[in-house]
Amino acid sequence: MMVVHQYGNSQADIVLIQPVGDHDMAGLDSEVAEIRRLADKEFCLLAVKVDNWNRDLSPWQAPAVFGNDDFGDGARETLTEILKLCQEEGKAYYLGGYSLAALFSIWAAYQTDAFAGIAAASPSMWFLGFVDYMKSNDIQCSNVYLSLGDKEEKTRNAVMAKVGDYIRDGYAWLKEQGINCTLEWEKGGHFKEPELRSARAFAWLLR
Repeated sequence: MMVVHQYGNSQADIVLIQPVGDHDMAGLDSEVAEIRRLADKEFCLLAVKVDNWNRDLSPWQAPAVFGNDDFGDGARETLTEILKLCQEEGKAYYLGGYSLAALFSIWAAYQTDAFAGIAAASPSMWFLGFVDYMKSNDIQCSNVYLSLGDKEEKTRNAVMAKVGDYIRDGYAWLKEQGINCTLEWEKGGHFKEPELRSARAFAWLLR
């Protein structure tokens, strides 16, 4: 069972759900403060802690692109747990995250219509076969925020260097499908201010 950390107003009609790893926990207070500043709306943020980042957020198995840690196929199980948090009538649920959690969030929008919006900050669009998957399936969410750091595609890692091409392609495809979608370019590489980028993603949806 995943551990869920709650931030913000538990009674709010807007619920933001974000899969997180250990590396995200320290930035969550800043993220919540920044969403409040930008969106000026009452919300509850549920940070869903995953045990194994590469396994629990991957839609299917794929080889490692750095280190030896292959990607598993635990996304379906993770989504099943997350959907248990989306049961209250009259509430609007938004799913989002950073990096692989952002990719997971986009994938989740193809599995269910439970989410009013998807906040995908610096998603791992280089993930094997993902843009092809987007093009051969129907998304069930009409609001999608995408962002990428302007230095992310300048990495020496050959697989990850394709992220810029893939996100442009995915964004163009979503626009073609009539999805309310934006693609924002952030300053810097992948590890710059993930909590503030995540906050901007959620705030865009709330506005």
